[in-house]
Amino acid sequence: MPSTVDVPEALRPVFRAAEELVSAHFAKKREHPTEGTIDIDGERYVLVRAASLSERFFKVVREIYGAGREREADGFARNILFDLAHAVGRSDAETYADRVPGGDPIGRLSAGPVHFAFTGWAKVRIFEESSPSPDDDYFLIYDHPYSFESDAWQRSGDRSDFPVCIMSSGYSSGWCEASFGVPLVATEVLCRACGDEACRFLMAPPHRIEERVDRWTAERRASAARTSRSLVYQIPDLFARKRLEDRLRQAHDDLEARVAERTAALEREMESRKEVERQLRQSQKMEAIGRL
Repeated sequence: MPSTVDVPEALRPVFRAAEELVSAHFAKKREHPTEGTIDIDGERYVLVRAASLSERFFKVVREIYGAGREREADGFARNILFDLAHAVGRSDAETYADRVPGGDPIGRLSAGPVHFAFTGWAKVRIFEESSPSPDDDYFLIYDHPYSFESDAWQRSGDRSDFPVCIMSSGYSSGWCEASFGVPLVATEVLCRACGDEACRFLMAPPHRIEERVDRWTAERRASAARTSRSLVYQIPDLFARKRLEDRLRQAHDDLEARVAERTAALEREMESRKEVERQLRQSQKMEAIGRL
């Protein structure tokens, strides 16, 4: 049985193999402070203080935005953290893909939670209800015990009114997206930083995630399960900044096209007026000649 992850019994053999693979990778860790490098099996790694990517990051962004704009600041911080983590998760998964024997989607997925544990993000617990598949029916429900993000908030003494494990959502969905070859997002529906009993996540294709959350919420209510708060969650707006930039660029291009079209129309109008004036002058000349 693997020690770094908790998974359904049917998945334990593949995760045990992944644990051996990742463990061997991290056994080759070399730190060289005199050079300012940390090397693991030929790969360069960096250490970052957990709170700087979570609780402190939100506070810094709020300070930048200023008083009265906390909601806007939090939305900006969430989008940045999710997009970054999603891209990092994809990149790490693609790096590990060639090392996983067999190369099937479940095998590629299995290295993710183990790598997650070895790099200090969190432990992963995958539930039986999960049904990961390379299509629109992909669904994963999982907990992140010891999440570095909720831990950072709890250590600060602050309590959040929204789920804080944004990077965990992004990284895990990015890794699974690369493993299964389908677009995926994850959202946190329970969070210890909010006073809940766990940090729980649902993962599905973007166009089905809201449906999955609604179904999970209904089942939770039906089972009389209770949280210490009203359920609050955010559907990740994957790469929201890029879409906004694309819309702004398109609007700019449209404006330039309209300006060019209007300029051309004005030039045609001016040429037309010049032609009318030329014809008028010619007519006046002919009239003057006729009077002579």
